[in-house]
Amino acid sequence: LYVIVGRYRDAYRSSVWASLNQLLPPNVFYQEIPFEGREVRAKYAVLSMADLERGASPAWFHSYIWGRFAQPTVLLYAAGPVVAERVCAALSQAVLTFIGRVIPRLPTDFSVEDLWLRGLTLSYRTEFRAERPEKMAALFRSAPDHYVRVTDAALPVLPIPVEIVEGGDGRLYRARVSAARRLACRLAWKIRSLQGKALTVLRLFKGAFTFTGGLDYILWKIERHTGVTVEVPARLKPHPILALCVLSWRLYRRGAFR
Repeated sequence: LYVIVGRYRDAYRSSVWASLNQLLPPNVFYQEIPFEGREVRAKYAVLSMADLERGASPAWFHSYIWGRFAQPTVLLYAAGPVVAERVCAALSQAVLTFIGRVIPRLPTDFSVEDLWLRGLTLSYRTEFRAERPEKMAALFRSAPDHYVRVTDAALPVLPIPVEIVEGGDGRLYRARVSAARRLACRLAWKIRSLQGKALTVLRLFKGAFTFTGGLDYILWKIERHTGVTVEVPARLKPHPILALCVLSWRLYRRGAFR
């Protein structure tokens, strides 16, 4: 869940939170509420409209924003038609940025499924995401018609020439991408992976301050996705930053991070 705001300084009472959000967007908050004998967890991120628009554009190198918002997204509420239009325009741009940065990592002939599975895999690899490989296939299978529609809408306006060809297993696309461009794209994704892991660590440390019970949430999510369980020693719970430092290496050794 993302909350898109006009300006960070108007969204917070504290200038510290606004500055942190501006410095390393987004700020992530977490709530945990007992409901009918179980815990209901909710996580939401705060992002400004300006950062959403920048992050969806080719000017934003890392895939954190355009990689997320290229996926199926529902606008639950907008303050008015102008806001809704800007959000939808940013979502469309995220798709264009995503596809444009994935095609050079594909073979000459590819399907819609090839495109999105490869792109999602590349995007997830830029973070310490606790996801199994089959998660990418599940994401595509959850809305295959959507991915086909947005791909068909995006390809004609990309700077990369792409044509439709008929394959034995259905429709395929053929992209003419130079060897130099493929090499540059491969290098860019390697840099994104290194950059993304560093940014993820910084966001985890920041989240230790913006979350109440955030450490428990992070460990619960890792367990849900990978089956890796790590208990937080009682003496570390009052010190989430120290706990993250101690537990991160254990989690990495047990395969929770890639």
